Amino acid sequence: MAELNARGGRRARRTRNEINMVPFIDVMLVLLIIFMVSAPLLPTGVVDLPSIGKARKAPEKVIEVVLEDADRVRLRIDRKDVDTLDVSELAARIKPLQEEAAGGPSAVPVIISARKDVRYESVVRVMDVLQKAGVARVGLSVRTTGG
Repeated sequence: MAELNARGGRRARRTRNEINMVPFIDVMLVLLIIFMVSAPLLPTGVVDLPSIGKARKAPEKVIEVVLEDADRVRLRIDRKDVDTLDVSELAARIKPLQEEAAGGPSAVPVIISARKDVRYESVVRVMDVLQKAGVARVGLSVRTTGG
């Protein structure tokens, strides 16, 4: 029953200014469960990158140009170090090596190798020097995945 105040009238019931957190927590837990269940079902973002698999059989004779730094290269023939020379001397040295091969100049490939820390600009410069000299079959050395 309602209490009587000092004047004999009924005392009005005061409303409490509090927020009931239980329904809020229940809603948040339901949303959390929905996201936990649906997250593994969402498709993942797959980027389709180009890659190389098994390479063809390597040719018997290969001329390899290994970039030491921006101006110096190491010349390797059939995986044996031959000489270290300047980039400007490279074309004059490779052209006769390619022509003296038994299958003709286009039979011996020239492969350019470089470490990861060598600037790409240096690799392009070596390719440009070889192309201007008319060297045929110039390629870049890569690691194969084997698959």
